[in-house]
Formats: sequence, C-alpha cells, structure tokens
Amino acid sequence: MISSIKKFEPDQEYYFEEGCHIVEISNSVDDEEVSIAQARVEPGQQTKWHSLADTTERYVVLQGVGLVEIGDCNPVEVTSGDVVIIPAQTRQRISNIGAEDLKFLAICAPRFKQSNYQQH
Repeated sequence: MISSIKKFEPDQEYYFEEGCHIVEISNSVDDEEVSIAQARVEPGQQTKWHSLADTTERYVVLQGVGLVEIGDCNPVEVTSGDVVIIPAQTRQRISNIGAEDLKFLAICAPRFKQSNYQQH
C-alpha cells in the first residue's frame, strides 16, 4: 500500500441495485484490506435483503433515522453516531424511517467487490 488522499466527490453518487445511492470514497486494488462508501437511503425507502460473501460490513450512521435488520435478529432503530457490525454471509437490510435522507458509511473488510454481493 502507498500513502494517498482520496477526496470526497459527492457528484460521483450513483444508484445501486440494492435500493440506495452510493458514493465510493475509497475502493481500489491499492488498498485491498478495506473499502469505504457513503450510502444514502431516501425517506420511506429500504434496501433489499442482501449479504456479502467473505466480507464483514460496518455501518457508521451519519444522518437520519434508520431501522436495521441483521440475520434473524429483531429490527433495531439507529441514529447518528451508531455503528452496526454485519458479519460476512449475514443477510441485512436498512430502512429509512425518518423525514430526511439516511446517510451512513459502509466500511467493508476486505474491500467491497461486486462479485461478493448476494441478493436474497
């Protein structure tokens, strides 16, 4: 790995099939250990049930109010500052139950690869 600075580029946001908007902050072969993306779920929307093969994901909630569901656990409300840890191969989804956009960092280890994404 080499030292680098990745600038946040909000205009690079795209809609992902999972049901949210994504800005890839850091996801490259130069840093295989982790990727960081900002996810945005609009009010009243939720992501589809999905899991990541061989990848642990962490959500760091930045803004809004969400309802997160992990595996067979009961849904839990999350707000700014909360951290959600999702083990590899565990189904998950998050709903925006607030009036403003729900924004969170999705931190994957090792880095997110489309080939590891599995929809349920």
